[in-house]
Amino acid sequence: MKVTVFGTGYVGLVQGAVLADVGHEVMCIDIDAAKVAALQAGRVPIHEPGLEPLVRANQAAGRLHFSTDAAAGVAHGELIFLAVGTPPDEDGSADLAAVLAVARSIAAHMREPKTIVNKSTVPVGTADQVAAALREGLAARGAQIAFEVVSNPEFLKEGAAVADCQRPDRIIIGTSSPVAEAQLRELYAPFNRNHDRIVLMDVRSAELTKYAANAMLATKISFINEMANLAERLGADIEAVRRGIGSDPRIGYHFIYPGVGYGGSCFPKDVKAIIRTAQSVGFAPELLLAVERRNQAQREVLPERIVAHYGGSLAGKTIAVWGLAFKPETDDMREAPSRNLLQALWAAGARVRAHDPVAMPEARRIFGERVDLALCDTPMQALEGADALAIVTEWKIFRVPDFEQMARLLADRIVFDGRNLYEPAVLARHGLSYQSIGRQPVSAAAAT
Repeated sequence: MKVTVFGTGYVGLVQGAVLADVGHEVMCIDIDAAKVAALQAGRVPIHEPGLEPLVRANQAAGRLHFSTDAAAGVAHGELIFLAVGTPPDEDGSADLAAVLAVARSIAAHMREPKTIVNKSTVPVGTADQVAAALREGLAARGAQIAFEVVSNPEFLKEGAAVADCQRPDRIIIGTSSPVAEAQLRELYAPFNRNHDRIVLMDVRSAELTKYAANAMLATKISFINEMANLAERLGADIEAVRRGIGSDPRIGYHFIYPGVGYGGSCFPKDVKAIIRTAQSVGFAPELLLAVERRNQAQREVLPERIVAHYGGSLAGKTIAVWGLAFKPETDDMREAPSRNLLQALWAAGARVRAHDPVAMPEARRIFGERVDLALCDTPMQALEGADALAIVTEWKIFRVPDFEQMARLLADRIVFDGRNLYEPAVLARHGLSYQSIGRQPVSAAAAT
């Protein structure tokens, strides 16, 4: 099938490459000429495992193309995907400017019937707005051309987006049109052979399904973080509690890892957006408001703990930070807890030595060159000259470090672990004090 994808971010680029990889003819359109030029040269501007070789292979095969020409994109695709950004507006609602701009562009250029597939995360009712923009644009031209607007939300995890797209656990299709349904079933047939993954529903339910899924996952994270704070005050170990409740199949182990709060481009934005949507129809989403409040508070736990340990001031102290991306296997630092931590450390007078396997160029772009930030090539290099270590992202490279070397390098021999990577007793045996999330702090003296 001939497919056009507007937007070459995480969603659009991954979706386009994966569709091309099963044989569809895909054209990706973006207004960023520099990004398109890079993609045409086979350079992928984001870190996503497996994506760059997939893009290059399908470019070489002639199935994947990149362009800034919206008219060419509209002419190419029988299916046109909207995968542009929907950043939060000032009131927390999703900003639909880019989505509606693409809809108007499609209306200006379409010459034959099209099916528009909304892949962006958008509030309930957006398909109606897209359809209205298309009708207005066509009417302005005096054209009468049939179209369908379908909701087909994505459920990709950054760091595993290619695998998620190639092997989806469900394919949500929101439409009442038999024609659009048949087109989407044909499009996704290569991904639907083992068993039927397609869940068909009306458009508004499909739009809400995406927000409900992310809100549910965010709720699980905030819940376990709330329990972690309670466990600390009750003398319990949240890791034992996590294993105890996770063994219940009604709960499961996914998304109940305590830490420094959720971040990234999806959960914070989507929770805000569904709260705003609820309020716009006169409904008070008390649970989601609590989820957001807990997450905001949780992001302050690690910096507050470090500052409190040093008596309220970090003047003259150097803190090593392991992990800058909001999660492993990505360079994305949008809403990353590390950003809260670094700003708090600098505000308290500290210098920072940080390492992340892939996100340091992004950190340099965000923070620029500054005397109180050193970006280090290895984890151990970040510890050189540091007084303490703070762990923010659970990269695999951090999971089994040389504890003896850590103890030699850290002047104050203390680790503040925002991801509960280690057993407290192990660090104590190596002469390291250890503070984590939802567990009792352990001093190096406890090992003797």
